[in-house]
Amino acid sequence: MRTPPRSLMAAAAVPVALAAAAAVLKAGHWKLYADRHRIHLTPVARRSCPDCRGAGGWWAGGPFPEMEACGCWSERRELHIRLLPVPARFDEPPF
Repeated sequence: MRTPPRSLMAAAAVPVALAAAAAVLKAGHWKLYADRHRIHLTPVARRSCPDCRGAGGWWAGGPFPEMEACGCWSERRELHIRLLPVPARFDEPPF
């Protein structure tokens, strides 16, 4: 039995779609985390940023130094997409 050409085209399209998605994430400076419950996109510092030069921020001086986040990534919002509900804990009653 021959494989229909549509299934071959779909099988060939999957790696192309994955490569395109990876290129878009890299160009847009996003980090992707995915599991069966969620897809989480977080912004990444830009290497071409003139303020932080890709470090993501700088240390503020003083007796208690804190890191100040650069606007190249900290002012961009994170994206969360829920896929499946998180299962309930087993140590809690069901109701």
